[in-house]
Amino acid sequence: MADHHYNVTVTWTGNTGSGTSAYDAYSRAFELEADNKHAIAGSSDPIFRGDDGRWNPEQLLVGALSSCHKLWFLHLAAVAGVIVTAYTDHASGTMRTTPGAETGQFELVTLHPEVTITAASDTTKIAALHEDAHRRCFIANSVNFPVHCEPVTLREAELAEARALGR
Repeated sequence: MADHHYNVTVTWTGNTGSGTSAYDAYSRAFELEADNKHAIAGSSDPIFRGDDGRWNPEQLLVGALSSCHKLWFLHLAAVAGVIVTAYTDHASGTMRTTPGAETGQFELVTLHPEVTITAASDTTKIAALHEDAHRRCFIANSVNFPVHCEPVTLREAELAEARALGR
């Protein structure tokens, strides 16, 4: 077994002049950084007084799950001889807060990958590839809530035909 370490720096940038002197006296803005990477502008969800123009931790978690699944799926597809030409996932997550307790947790994340493959690729392998990707995903293996996958597979030729017919 090998250990892998990931270092991230989160810096609060939301001091508007009086620090945390009151609940509404500061911004929830922060910068998320790692070596040799562009900073990610973050904040809390707008429902928690955050900035809608910045990424919030909940979106980052859903994005991490989606990204991890995609990377494993593409790897497994390449090994299986399935040629993927496009991949888009409109992932969604549900977090439930506990009224009065100021706490909450994710209940569920659902991945909705739309995968386009070449006409010659074997569609019968796709479901097993998604299952294996889910089983191998480091992030999905680390969370304590269900992560579902509802994939759609398209063939390039069918997609081109549908576009030609204006569908």
